[in-house]
Amino acid sequence: MTDWIAAAAALSPETRLFIDGDYRDAADGATLDSISPRDGSLFTRIAAGDTVDVDAAVRAASAAFESGVWSRADRRERQRVLIRLSELMLENLDELALLESLDSGHPIGDARRVDVPNAARTIRWYAEALDKIYDEVAPTPENALALVRREPLGVVGAVVPWNYPLIISAWKIGPALAAGNSVVLKPAENTSLSAIRLAGLAAEAGVPAGVFNVVPGYGRTAGQALGRHPLVDKVAFTGSPAVGKGFLTYAGESNGKQVSLELGGKSAQLVLADVEDLAACASSVAWGIFYNAGQTCHGGSRLIVDETVHDELVDEVLKVGRSLVLGDPLDELTQLGTIASGVQLDRVLGYTEVARSEGVSVHGGNRVRPTGLEDGFYVEPTVFDGVDNAGRIGQEEIFGPSLAVTTVRGVDEGIRVANESAYGLAASVWTQNITTALTTAQRLRAGTVWVNTFDVADVITPFGGVKQSGAGRDRSLHAFDAYTALKTTWIDLG
Repeated sequence: MTDWIAAAAALSPETRLFIDGDYRDAADGATLDSISPRDGSLFTRIAAGDTVDVDAAVRAASAAFESGVWSRADRRERQRVLIRLSELMLENLDELALLESLDSGHPIGDARRVDVPNAARTIRWYAEALDKIYDEVAPTPENALALVRREPLGVVGAVVPWNYPLIISAWKIGPALAAGNSVVLKPAENTSLSAIRLAGLAAEAGVPAGVFNVVPGYGRTAGQALGRHPLVDKVAFTGSPAVGKGFLTYAGESNGKQVSLELGGKSAQLVLADVEDLAACASSVAWGIFYNAGQTCHGGSRLIVDETVHDELVDEVLKVGRSLVLGDPLDELTQLGTIASGVQLDRVLGYTEVARSEGVSVHGGNRVRPTGLEDGFYVEPTVFDGVDNAGRIGQEEIFGPSLAVTTVRGVDEGIRVANESAYGLAASVWTQNITTALTTAQRLRAGTVWVNTFDVADVITPFGGVKQSGAGRDRSLHAFDAYTALKTTWIDLG
């Protein structure tokens, strides 16, 4: 831990915008404070882009796209450059991990083992897919030939949240760049450092100037400017439903650009009476909500449990929660880091009072002040038991290490309660009966349903939801559909 603290103290990160191949200050010189959630201190100040800076980035991206330097480059060249980018990310693993940990409060061990390697794998995976995707020949009459090809859209605006800055950025820019688009990335204002560094690595890998730009800034200025810009052809957004709906408005009021949205969730972990291994189930349920301090959009924040196993399962979940090592994100032994910001900390703590007002039993829910880090943003794992699924604790996305437990009787009631949510991002079902597992998975309204596990993920499978969890999919080959347009070329052979 001493080494990581020393490395953090010696770190002097790049904090400027990256536009048209170069780092630069914001046009008006504005900056925003980067507060470390580890100890609540001012870590650095980051350039705060606004409408003028977004316009410069978009115009650079558009010019690069029209020039064909990337959009019409041989796909093997794009492949080579993106593979090199993924290699550079791994060569700079410790630096990227440290930036991610300091910015977001992720435990440094998770940042090194999960965040950076997964982001690098995503970039490489889309690069390697480029020469394995075939276009189509339509079944035309004998006197014609119709070719159906995928073409890049143009300029993609990617707006990402603060919970997994590097991973979610890779989900957007991986397929977008591989397909030949130019990208303007707007990271969250409180977790911008890894994206800024990523831009430099992309340039080093050979991504041409203007093809990949990074503009940190506030959502109300930089984000809105990106959403309204007439030269942006597509916005890919991950974040809250309110902001996501705003991007639909911006698109409708500007050029009708495409918008894909991933808007969070209130994911149900449905445990049926015939669950076989309660200890394994409890471990999965606990990690499904407590990992990353509950700041996971598909986190399993609702436990819908059959009354016959409720007491034993909740006891086991509480044991797992109490066993987790909560502390300094720069300690390799830490399993549970911080809430990402002071604003989010207050929001999470506020739900403890909401729970008590709704007559819910509260286990945990308190702020933790580790010695020497008293001003950091730490919250202990929390279990809200006896939750009315229709109440605020059952319905609202808390985005903290907070598990809402609701008791049901039987499969049908469990499915009904699990589906009684405005969200539909993910779910799980625990049962030893394969027929019950498959029929329940079919009936649960969610983009991903796990059986006897939770949060097992890879770039090979699509990720996204239904209802107010949004529309569109990140990851897998299906993500190419979001960043390409189909063009038909009809040839008369008559």
